Amino acid sequence: MKHPLRLGVLGSGKGSNFRAIMEQINDGRLDAEVRIVISDVENAGILSLARDFQIPGLYVRPGRFRAKLEPEIEEDVVRLLREASVELVILAGFMRIVKEPVLRAFPGGIINIHPSLLPKFPGLEAWKQALAAGETVTGCTVHYVDAGVDTGKILARKTVPILRDDTPERLHARIQKAEHELLPAVLAEIAARFRGLR
Repeated sequence: MKHPLRLGVLGSGKGSNFRAIMEQINDGRLDAEVRIVISDVENAGILSLARDFQIPGLYVRPGRFRAKLEPEIEEDVVRLLREASVELVILAGFMRIVKEPVLRAFPGGIINIHPSLLPKFPGLEAWKQALAAGETVTGCTVHYVDAGVDTGKILARKTVPILRDDTPERLHARIQKAEHELLPAVLAEIAARFRGLR
């Protein structure tokens, strides 16, 4: 019997994209199963959401670097993902760059949701970058993760108009709404491909 696509979710914040994934799974629209949620923020909302959905939610210490985890901590993350039999890793608001241990363990098996129309505005607070640049449209992108910063192969994008009176907060909220539609849709496509391969 073919099993649902087994997901591991890494996040640092409230977990709204994780919630969107779980809602699609529970509604029967996404043939997947979240096996584990990992956060580098001890009191992150995504960990309490994981508890609400009765999924293991684990905290890993962030270490001394601001933008990445230390290699030994990444090795711990790899071990946890493997123990949970994860097939696809999702970075859902994970505010650190994943490095060699995770990339090596899951080659072509890590995706990220980013709040801009990549390749425009990689990096942090992309919605603020788009506003500062005077753009009239932005959006979100789901892409595979490689060794660069938001440089992996693009899987899908969804546009969001920038309104004349937009604040960073209002624009970000609309981008997040688009993310909640785009990410589960991409996962459904990947899950269908996995079904065909197994």
